[in-house]
Amino acid sequence: MGTIVSLNISTTTGTGKTPVASIAVRCDHGMEGDAHARDWHRQISLLALESIDKMREKGLELVPGNFAENITTQGLALSSLPIGTRLVSGEVELEITQIGKKCHAKCNIFTQVGDCIMPREGVFAKVIRPGTLQQGAAIEVKATT
Repeated sequence: MGTIVSLNISTTTGTGKTPVASIAVRCDHGMEGDAHARDWHRQISLLALESIDKMREKGLELVPGNFAENITTQGLALSSLPIGTRLVSGEVELEITQIGKKCHAKCNIFTQVGDCIMPREGVFAKVIRPGTLQQGAAIEVKATT
């Protein structure tokens, strides 16, 4: 079992995100108010705090949301979970649809931190069951489809 350390949204793509205490998520959409929300396979992005810590060890000052992830977790090895894995937090259920991504050449994230860990360790999910996510709430692996 893991914990939701931070919930993060932005109104534009390719930038860091701002933390919020709670957020509604919808099927066929993603997080309310987030620029990446739409009906596609990458509705919500997740990155482990442990991945961010790897970049901090290189001397970078980073906070959750700097890599444009919607959900920062702790205690889950996200990048090792297979596609189809279901994650549950409260009434919300997500399904991992992609591991890593092709990063934009010299995107804002890369420019800000000198590297982007999302292409290697970020995961993407779609909303299976809607509801509200809370910062500090438990998040756990339910099953792999």
